[in-house]
Amino acid sequence: MTTKAVKRLPAENGISGWEAISKRSFPVRSLEGNVTADWLIIGAGFAGLSAARRLLQLRPSDRIVVLDASEVGKGTSGRNSGYMIDVPHNLASGEYSSGGTDATRLEMAQNRLAIAFASEAAAEYGMSRETFDPSGKINAAATARGMKLNLAFGQSLRNAGEKHSFLDAAEMRDIAGTNYYLGGLYTPGAVMIQPADYIRGLAGGLAPQVDIFENAPVTSLQRENGNWRAATPRGTVSAPKVIVAVNGHIDDFGYFSGRLMHIFAYASMTAPFPADDFGRRVSGRDRWALLPADAMGATVRKITSGGKSRIVIRTKYTCDTTITVTDRRMAKMADAHRYSFDARFPSLAGIPFEYSWAGRLCLSLNHVPAFGEVEEGLFSACCENGLGTVKSTLAGMMAVDLATDTRSDMLKKFSDQPKPARLPPEPLARLGVNAVIRLQELRAGREG
Repeated sequence: MTTKAVKRLPAENGISGWEAISKRSFPVRSLEGNVTADWLIIGAGFAGLSAARRLLQLRPSDRIVVLDASEVGKGTSGRNSGYMIDVPHNLASGEYSSGGTDATRLEMAQNRLAIAFASEAAAEYGMSRETFDPSGKINAAATARGMKLNLAFGQSLRNAGEKHSFLDAAEMRDIAGTNYYLGGLYTPGAVMIQPADYIRGLAGGLAPQVDIFENAPVTSLQRENGNWRAATPRGTVSAPKVIVAVNGHIDDFGYFSGRLMHIFAYASMTAPFPADDFGRRVSGRDRWALLPADAMGATVRKITSGGKSRIVIRTKYTCDTTITVTDRRMAKMADAHRYSFDARFPSLAGIPFEYSWAGRLCLSLNHVPAFGEVEEGLFSACCENGLGTVKSTLAGMMAVDLATDTRSDMLKKFSDQPKPARLPPEPLARLGVNAVIRLQELRAGREG
């Protein structure tokens, strides 16, 4: 008999603006009592819900149960910037594309497989353009160094035969309504999502065929007589096969300990402001999405709906071994967002932030996922390395293919990766990662 007690339960840090402005179309279901299923998926984020949809494609007659510790859209999956990126996006490196041409092409093929899967779901479940927008994205440069990084990234894309185009300062001003940026690099394959809406739309589409139980944190896993039994505060689920789709939380289940870096990313969303002539003059088009040319810079998005616009800014990172961060830390990060926002949009300096929040990322030292069959019948689809929208979608798909013995060349390549590398012992790992983050943020300068 195998028993795993879950050390800590996930928690939210601040109210995500995406979740706050999102609406759900299906009721919250609670787990009461004991349930038996063919499949148990732990985590209702990008990986978990993608795994559920993939299972429906391969095993439509099987009973599938999904457990989530919180409510759909409130956790980490509803706290990112909403970029589904097809081209390389390596947050652990000083440049987005740090591998050779073959590695770049493989990463893009994997990312595009995940985006195609998400696109099919968005179409099937009737997601709007505001929820799922295949608009492409821009790497925006605010410094001479940022311009050089864009040129290098463009060369990497050129070597791989990928479409891209460069934007000058005037074009950036037309798009975002600000003189802050010197130029940009546009790539057409990214999809911009409203992450909480997308996750809720995906869950709502699956709900008629999949049992999704919310506010049901798994406190222990036990395997006996060929079945896994997951205990929650108000019930249990038993199934022969389990997919754990909880990102960095996997080490609280006792797997990949000492191998995963837990990074908090911080974001703020403005109060709504009128999408009138003045609003467009000082903040550009109704919708745009800017990634920083330097990976440690500020990600900025503008959204517009119902005659009102909002701007979301994400910048600043910290490495922590805790589940939550302090109110003081959150206030400090909101102040940093205020400075970064006002520098970009001085005419909107009086617009307050309505929401500020943190989301917990997971990185590995060697930039590989925590993936595979970790115990008999127990599969991990975790550690997205900073691009959870796409890489977690792919991990959920690949975990199902592995668990159902659905062989493919993509699964072979995805599985043929080393384990996440072991980190130095604490507190050396945390101190070292934070030192690197601070150095990279200083180097990023006005990109942040």
